[in-house]
This record gives sequence, C-alpha cells and structure tokens, in this order.
Amino acid sequence: MEEVWITPKMREIARQKAEEMGTLRNSISNGEGNVIGFLGELAANSILGGSLENTYQYDILLKDGRTVDVKSKRAKVRPLPYYECSVSAHNIKQECDFYLFVRVTNELDRAWVLGMIDKREYYDKANFVAKGTIDGDNQFEIKGDCYNLKIEQLQDPRYITKCTFKLEKM
Repeated sequence: MEEVWITPKMREIARQKAEEMGTLRNSISNGEGNVIGFLGELAANSILGGSLENTYQYDILLKDGRTVDVKSKRAKVRPLPYYECSVSAHNIKQECDFYLFVRVTNELDRAWVLGMIDKREYYDKANFVAKGTIDGDNQFEIKGDCYNLKIEQLQDPRYITKCTFKLEKM
C-alpha cells in the first residue's frame, strides 16, 4: 500500500473531469463518486506512469500496452489489510488486464494505492456479495451486487509494471 498526497492541481483536474462526465448509468452514488474516481486514477497513475485514457473498458494504458481499470472508494481512515476491494457486478465484462484499487480520504487530501491484480485472478479469488447484504465488519449495506477481495490479496503495482509480458484478455 502506498500513500499519495493529493495536490490542489489534482483536485482541480478531478473536479473538472467529473463535471464533464456527469452521472453514469448504473452509478451507485448517482455521480457523487466521480471526483473520488478521478482522484484515484491520478494517484494510481502517479505510481504507474502510464497514459490516462479513461475509456469504459479501462482507465490507464501502461507503456507495454497492458490496461488497468482503477476502482476507487472513499475512506475515513487508513485502510487495513483485511478491508475489501469491490468490483460492481455491472463491470465484469470490462476489457482490461488489471484492476487497481485506491482509497481517497473524505477530505480529498490523500489517497492510498492499495494494490493491483490480474482481472482473471481477481474473479478466481473474489467472493460474490449480493445487494442488500450487511457487511459484518462495518454494518454497511451493500448497494449493488459486487465481488469483493481483501487488500492483502493484492500485489504491489510497481512489481506488476516491471513484468513486461502481455496477458491474453479475458
């Protein structure tokens, strides 16, 4: 897990992109998470050094051609290894090579780049959680069907980006 301090310029870029994007269909937060999502992408790319593409399929194009979709959530505190990273069941057909997970503070002043995982490996290891389920740890009601995986099961993004092999897409 790597902490990234969010600059005023990053906040400005994220707010501008969120405004341009508007509310996406099937958005669990009705567009409120767009700024968080863009800040997560900026924080992730500060480590990956790829190209921000922001397509439906993926967010970052790595220098070797592999693709990364960034999944971001709000955080009140520094995430712990047993916290879970989620992918909405609406997103399972995205054409990306990796998922990378980020948590952004409510104050929008820092982010934690939690880790990265091959998309196929994610679904092999993740647990399906149905909408309406109450999370036992924090009593949060799951807003939509999703797949969850613990932070401790992710890999360091710097390690993955050093590997230059191209994986066959799912």
